[in-house]
Amino acid sequence: MVRPLDVLVCVKRVPAVGAEILLTADARAIDTRHLGFTIGPHEECAVEEAVRLVERAGGTAGVLTVGPPEADEQLRYALSMGADHAVRVHAPVADPDPEATAAAITSALRELPPYDLVLFGEASADAGHAQVGFRVACALRRPVVGGVKGIEVDADRVRLRREAPEGAEVHEAPLPAVAAVLEGLNLPRYPTIRGRLRAKKAVVRVVEAPQPVGGLRTLRLRHRSEAHAETIVLGRGAAAAPAVADVLAELGVVR
Repeated sequence: MVRPLDVLVCVKRVPAVGAEILLTADARAIDTRHLGFTIGPHEECAVEEAVRLVERAGGTAGVLTVGPPEADEQLRYALSMGADHAVRVHAPVADPDPEATAAAITSALRELPPYDLVLFGEASADAGHAQVGFRVACALRRPVVGGVKGIEVDADRVRLRREAPEGAEVHEAPLPAVAAVLEGLNLPRYPTIRGRLRAKKAVVRVVEAPQPVGGLRTLRLRHRSEAHAETIVLGRGAAAAPAVADVLAELGVVR
């Protein structure tokens, strides 16, 4: 039996990669002056899945983020994909730690109308902590499954499929529930002009976040060491054969 669903997707404003990431002078944050922003691929699939679920069963698809007013840009992108409404939990910093983010979302969910299913990306595209969805589920005492690559809702239960080394696992849970999804769950749609115009006019609801309780504090960021390729000439003609054989033996190709 199919019944209307109220689905909420939690997204995060992250730098759009593709160019060199610069750090601020004190190396404690990313210099965002020349960066574009987006949502991660896991979360984009979560938005698409929420829209599809509501298209099939009826109901509403909402999107929520924690952050400053600039994060409205990512909420409007999700609205342009087909989400019905957007909520921003106001936070003074753009990237609070996972504990603070989860506390802010949990507080907002207790204030907002109830949702049958809350979707997260498996991990954010920048920090990759993979904690927030599970922290929220535990705080709300709701069942949660991570690594989800398939969602089916039947009446008051949801079946969540995740890939496993020997095939797949299917977990069934009562609603309301929480799921952290992976990229590949679906192929996200490209926003239409009509969707973008609707999103531009939409009102974003703003709620206040509780005082940060996070235990993580950024001390310093650094770029990882870059691997440099090196070309070594082993020799010329037949004279290089012994050196080539030694390299192949070192790699385990020959004995």
